[in-house]
Amino acid sequence: MKILQLAGIGLAILLTGCASTGPRLHEMETTIPTLSAEQGRVYFYRSSSFVGAAVQPSIRLDGAEVGKSQPGGFFYVDAKSGNHEAATATEVENKLTFVLDKGEVKYVRTKVTMGLMVGHVTPELVSPEEAKKEMVDLHYNGVPASK
Repeated sequence: MKILQLAGIGLAILLTGCASTGPRLHEMETTIPTLSAEQGRVYFYRSSSFVGAAVQPSIRLDGAEVGKSQPGGFFYVDAKSGNHEAATATEVENKLTFVLDKGEVKYVRTKVTMGLMVGHVTPELVSPEEAKKEMVDLHYNGVPASK
C-alpha cells in the first residue's frame, strides 16, 4: 500500500512539472501589444488535462518553431497575412493550413489523441467565441514572436 501511495505522489509531482505556470490570460490581457495593421495574430493553446500531459511537442508555423503544446498553456505569434501551415509531430506529423488576413486573429487549439506508442497532438482551428471561453484560465507559456 505504501508503494502505491509513493507512486501516486511521484506521478502527481511529475504531472505538475508538465503544466504551464506563467500568468493566466485574464491577468495579462492588458499587456498584450496591439496588433500591427500589416499583420495577423495566431493564438495557440491547449486545455489542461492529465491525458497526454507529458506529450509536449514543438509547434511550427511555416516550418519555424514558435512554441510548445503544453497542457494549460497558450502563446501567440504575429505573422504576415497570407497562407500559413501549423504543424506538430510526435509519431506522426499533423498539419493545419489556413489563411490569415491583415488585422485578423485566429485561434489554434492543440489536442491530444491516442497514438500507437505516444499520443498525437493535432492542431485545429477554433472559433473566437469558443477559444476565448477555453483560454480564460490558461497560462502564458511563450514569448511573442513575429514572423
